[in-house]
This record gives sequence, C-alpha cells and structure tokens, in this order.
Amino acid sequence: ASLATVSSHAVEMSASGSATISYTGNSNVGSSGSGNPFTMADTVNFSASGEMDNGFIVTMTMGMDSSKTAAGSVFEDRAIAIDMGDMGTLSFVAQDGSSVTGAMDDKMPSAYEETWFQADGPGNGSGANNMWTYSNSSMEGVKLEASFTPSGGGQVDSSTDVGITYTGIDGLTIGVAAGTDSGGSADMDNSTKYITYAYDAFTFGVQSNSADSATANADEEYMAYAVSYAVSDDLSISYGYSELDYEGVSTITDETQEAAAVSVSYSMGSMSLAATRSDVDNEGGNKEHDGAGYEINLGFTF
Repeated sequence: ASLATVSSHAVEMSASGSATISYTGNSNVGSSGSGNPFTMADTVNFSASGEMDNGFIVTMTMGMDSSKTAAGSVFEDRAIAIDMGDMGTLSFVAQDGSSVTGAMDDKMPSAYEETWFQADGPGNGSGANNMWTYSNSSMEGVKLEASFTPSGGGQVDSSTDVGITYTGIDGLTIGVAAGTDSGGSADMDNSTKYITYAYDAFTFGVQSNSADSATANADEEYMAYAVSYAVSDDLSISYGYSELDYEGVSTITDETQEAAAVSVSYSMGSMSLAATRSDVDNEGGNKEHDGAGYEINLGFTF
C-alpha cells in the first residue's frame, strides 16, 4: 500500500485586456500606404501566481492576441517569473522576449509613439523565444538586469546583455546597457545609454545607441532628444527628434535618417485617445524617402 499527500497553496489568478482602433497612414515612408487605413488590435492577458514553501513567488503570464490567432498561433508574451526576494527575479520568456539593450532601444519621454514612427528604428539588441532574463532591485535606486538567449531555433549563437538603471535622485533616471547579439549571420555589439529628468510637469530626455557589426559597412549610430509635458493628469503632449546614422557605402544606405515627431494623448478612465505625426528625411538611409507617418488611436482597457 502507498500513501500520497498533496499540500495545497493559494493561487491568485487574474485576467485583463485591451482593445484599440487605429487610423494609420504615411507618405513615402514605411510600408505601403494603400489599402484600408483602419486596424484593430486586441489582447487578453492571463496571470496566475502562487507562493512556494521557501517564500519565492512564481507567476505565469500569457497573452491571447487575435493577430497571433490569424497567423496560426494563439498566445503571445508567454513567461514564467520566479521572484526570489532580495535575490532578484529570474524569468523564462517562451515567446516575444527582449534583451536588456532591446528593451532600452528608445526610452525617450513621449505621449504616444517614438520619433521614428513609420520609419527605421535603432533596432538595438537581440530578441527571441525561449530566453532567460534576470533583474534585481534590492539596492535602493539601482536596478540590475541581464538577459541570455541560447543558440538554436533560428538563433545562430547565444546572445548576452547586461544593464543597470539608476533612479536614486528624485526625477532622474539613468540607464546603461551593453551586449552582443549573435543570433544573425554576424555578431552585433550593441550599447545604449540614456538620461531622463522630470521637473514639475516636464520630462526631458537624451539617448545614444551604438551598433557595431562584424559585417563591413553595417554599423549604426542613434541619437535622440525629447521633451514631454503633462498638461493635466489626463492630457500629455511631447516632441522628439532623432538621427540614425548608417555606415553604408552606397547612395542608398549611407544617408542619415532624421525624424521629428509630435504626440498627444488623452485618457478618460478606461478609454484613451492618442495621436502622433512623424516627419522623416532619408527614411531607412534612402535619400529619396522623405515623408511622414501619422496615426490616431482609440484604446480601451478592461
């Protein structure tokens, strides 16, 4: 005979979601502007968490996205996080993961979109499925982060990033990260650093990214400046400017992309209305691609 015992622990489960309707357009930049400009996005996020005998808290999250379903999948943002208290949080991200430098690719204050909306972004850092991340905020005002993407499954070699964020002075945030993206045919050494400072209703920011590729003439340098203003608790506006410099040697890829954008957002409880307008010169490094991108977005959370 045998006797089996099972101990039951309280598990908290929750569900939240969002849905948006967007009107998007562009002229001479980004993807084709033809077709129906209206789009809808919706996601339902599920979360379940419970405490282990040793005090660790394990949380599983996943999001169900209609666009993923249409593409033959169902879930996105699948992850398991183990909160170990002062020892930090270790996460396994099964889908839609981002490295430390990737998460810091553009940290400039904005009421809605980045300056390079509908154009080429800095693209800093690796991102893949089935990756590991770690964060530790046990030291006051300091957050340490690391990410590791194993090789395989389209990842040629493993990629590693590390970063640190400092918030020890009221209103000031400083972030620095670096790593090597080895997922492609050639290694890419990425680095990023940014500073934002909030004073009264204003938030100012400056950022610099660098991507050094083992492939000849494939390096990129990114610089951005931005300011946002909270008109009220519900209304915010922002202006930003960025430059993305390409190392290429042809007349198509050695131009500097310049982008300037104005964004505005207004919230009314669970409903929000946001808009952005980005003017771009030399989109993607092509001197013949000067134009603009714009979007109006109506969102709901539940």
